[in-house]
Amino acid sequence: MDDSPKPSAPSTDLERLGAGTGMDLSTMPPGLAQRLATIGADFRQLSLEYEFALREVETKMHILQDEFLHLHDYNPIEHVSTRLKTLDSLVAKANRRELPMDLDIWRREILDIAGTRVTCSFRRDVYRVFDLFTERQDVEVISVKDYIAQPKANGYSSLHATVRVPVYLSTGVILIPVEIQFRTIAMDFWASLDHKIKYKYDGEVPADVADELQEAAQAADDLDRRMENLHDRVHGSGPTLFV
Repeated sequence: MDDSPKPSAPSTDLERLGAGTGMDLSTMPPGLAQRLATIGADFRQLSLEYEFALREVETKMHILQDEFLHLHDYNPIEHVSTRLKTLDSLVAKANRRELPMDLDIWRREILDIAGTRVTCSFRRDVYRVFDLFTERQDVEVISVKDYIAQPKANGYSSLHATVRVPVYLSTGVILIPVEIQFRTIAMDFWASLDHKIKYKYDGEVPADVADELQEAAQAADDLDRRMENLHDRVHGSGPTLFV
């Protein structure tokens, strides 16, 4: 029998919030920590609503995957992943944008609380899947940033779309924003490496490393075009539904 002492359960709102989010609230100014503790229950409600929105997006993407796999013998979507910002991440973003600790303001001003990444086979598929997804009547497009047509200065390439999708609750329907990143496998590989390098250098990437990253971005772009051309030579340009 294990007689070792068991850790006591959190007893205060502040302790419960810290335990539930992984945040060390003891290092925060008392006023901020207490303010976060008071919004703890509301944040859990917010998290659920945004989690439901991610499920809506993920389900729609999986339906597209299954349709093309079984009806067209072609799957333009390689992978779908989702992420929900944690409370500490939201607090950090609110601080950077000088927003108050107010969930209603966060809902209105921070549109990437929920995020989905859709990895496609080829550049052409990125735009095709984007069109098919955003043409749905229950998807409202808020904004689109095409970093494929106009890559960022560091070489980053991806198609970003912020949309609103309906979430059906017992109390009614609410519209929740979700940021979706559409990219190819090569773009995703480059972005993952870029993120790890920036984390390693705490955002201050040496000039020679940044130059090599830009060269790698160009190589990834060349690979995308080459593989798409090779695919078209062997299989054609894909199902007519995409035209």
